[in-house]
Amino acid sequence: MTPAARVSAAIEILDAVLDGARAETALTRWGRVNRYAGSKDRAAIRDHVFDALRQRDSALSRVGGARTGRSLMLGILHLQGVDLDAIFNDARYAPVPLSADEGRFKTPTTDWLNCDISEWLWPHWCHSLGDQAISIAKVLQQRAPLFLRVNLLKATVDQACASLSEAGYDVSPHPEVSTALRVTGRTAGLQATEAFLNGLIELQDASSQASVALLDPKHNGLVLDYCAGGGGKSLALAAWLGGSVHAHDVNLRRMVDLPARAERANAAISIRTKDQFAPEYGVVFCDVPCSGSGSWRRDPEGKWALTQDQLDALITTQREILSDVAKLVAPDGRLVYATCSVLTCENQDQIDWFTAQNPTWRVEIQNQWIPSVHGDGFFASVLAQP
Repeated sequence: MTPAARVSAAIEILDAVLDGARAETALTRWGRVNRYAGSKDRAAIRDHVFDALRQRDSALSRVGGARTGRSLMLGILHLQGVDLDAIFNDARYAPVPLSADEGRFKTPTTDWLNCDISEWLWPHWCHSLGDQAISIAKVLQQRAPLFLRVNLLKATVDQACASLSEAGYDVSPHPEVSTALRVTGRTAGLQATEAFLNGLIELQDASSQASVALLDPKHNGLVLDYCAGGGGKSLALAAWLGGSVHAHDVNLRRMVDLPARAERANAAISIRTKDQFAPEYGVVFCDVPCSGSGSWRRDPEGKWALTQDQLDALITTQREILSDVAKLVAPDGRLVYATCSVLTCENQDQIDWFTAQNPTWRVEIQNQWIPSVHGDGFFASVLAQP
């Protein structure tokens, strides 16, 4: 496919997304209908679609007019400095040439629009991030870096690097997270490498790994990953702490692949429902449902879907989880509250609320990671009782 044909495909997919389809669903449907498209074509089209969604409102505001896939691609390509006449032309499969009005681009006049943050959320954003509000929002307009977690149960960082280098991948150790590797250049096919198939590595953001590393590996007792999702934290906890992990999620289907992943990683993980919990746990780790604001580079649709009512409901859910799981922690154990958010109302405010409600608990260690080249935005607080 030519560059222009790829843009035409992205326009078609974005039209479906703007009409309410999920981006992944629209991309899959397009791929099934257009089987001639090669892997490089599909990757390029995907990049166009997600680049446009990350900067949806700022791109559309520069074009004006209808909210269409064409307007969105015009806006994002203009922002990227692409020669539009080389794309929008009379060539076969290219988008039709620009009209006179389409060549007149505007400049957004508000910070929230320039930063691609919803207007209602902008006050929360500024309150949470202060003088970094604009710069962090700008980071979220870009593509996210790719990180791997080295599984210390089966390999050292050097061994994992050597295996991946032999397979043709450029990886380097993270400057701050001892288990993390950053992948630069080629990323396709990582899950087909010997390093992955043999359990030496897992895909996991560096900040997420860093939250696990806040825990002392010398802890005692069982570990409960209370909001396990797909089980990435369960695997990381098993490797970092070297013990048994119970994984729980309100939706058991999310963990369907976890037993196979645990076997590959040589990790002692078992799935538990609420009626199967141990009486007490040495560590209860809660990566709670949240806005996902620290990882909107990876899920830009989540940014645009979030509403004030949804945020309020998440805050209520987070507090309920904190109150419930505190009862499961052993007297000398640790409770970890974590989110992939950068909003104070989901992070520090929740810890302040919990410790006010439960004065025997204290913060032992806490960190807020912001989105950067070193990882996603993430928050984690390790709580203990005297």
